[in-house]
This record gives sequence, C-alpha cells and structure tokens, in this order.
Amino acid sequence: MTVPSEPALTQTEPSQAPLRTESFRKARPEIVGPESPEAPFPIYMSGAVQKGFGRGGKDLGCPTANLPDEALESMAAVTTTGIYYGYARVHPIVEESGKMGDCQGEDLETYPMVMSLGWNPFYKNEKMTAEVHIMRDFKSDFYGQKLSVVVLGYIRPELDYTSREALIQDIETDKRVALRSLERPAYKAYEKDCLGEKK
Repeated sequence: MTVPSEPALTQTEPSQAPLRTESFRKARPEIVGPESPEAPFPIYMSGAVQKGFGRGGKDLGCPTANLPDEALESMAAVTTTGIYYGYARVHPIVEESGKMGDCQGEDLETYPMVMSLGWNPFYKNEKMTAEVHIMRDFKSDFYGQKLSVVVLGYIRPELDYTSREALIQDIETDKRVALRSLERPAYKAYEKDCLGEKK
C-alpha cells in the first residue's frame, strides 16, 4: 500500500475519516510497501515525549509516546494522516532538565514501532497528534526523554470505528503488518538509523 497522493497536512483542519468496514479488514495485506523504502521515506522525527490522553495503554492495550507538535512538521509537510511503521529509540536524558531519565538499559535500544498520525476520529480529537507505539515492554515511563523515530512506510489510512473492539483488532493487525514489513533487508538496515546516521 502506497501513501495516498494528497495535499500536505494542516494541523488545524481534520477531514472526515472513512468508517472501517468488514471488507476492509478481510482485504488487509500481511506486508505493505515496496521491497525498499521509497520517497517520501525515510522521514526522521524527534522530540521530548509529551503526556498524552493516557488512553492508549488503558483503553486499547497499546501504550503510546506522543511527540511534540513541532516534531510533526517534517512528516505533515510530505504525507497524509494514517498509520505508519518504522523504528524508534528512546534517549537517556530528560531534555528539559538535562538529567538522566527513568528509562535506561536495554530500553534505550532501537525497536520496531507503529505510529498514528492524525486526529484519532474514534476519540474525536481536536488537534493532530503523532502517537508512537514502540514494540517493547518498557520497565518505566519516559516522559520528557528524547524519542527519535525513522518512518519507513505507510500501512493504512486513518479510520473511524463503530466499536473499541474493532479499533483494537486493527491495531493488533497494524503491529503484525509492521513487524513483517520490517523483516525485509532494505528496511532492517535502518534499525540503527533513528538519528539519520547509519551505524
């Protein structure tokens, strides 16, 4: 699935998201994107993790890290709302204080991620957000610590839902699709590249 060719996003104008249908669910592919990332990817984003709505973990079993508004600019300028995949890495320092954060050790390595960019129509958000779910069971919160993300591909459009259960089902599918898509060598090569410098 390729990124729809739509105008650059504005952070103040939500559009009507289509309703998720059963036929859409059944037709979802197990792997998305070409064999190697193509323009506009890779896209790099970073910023101190913000406190969000607190519903990702509680309501959906999918805790997310919210990037600050200014971090969205590089992504919003070249793409559209939807669900994306790539890699993410938490850094040790709390940006505001310069002190070490609670998240340390193996939690600071690079892990696969899925990211929702948009308005979360099921919850009727009033502002656009970038919510990153890192596929790692973290031992502690990392609010204020820097998060670096490299976005490598597009999974699906932003959708509205008639039930929380349907949303959760799609989120779990998003995770599986992301992991399978990242197994390809050209994507795996970006695993240590969240800062834009391949190692």
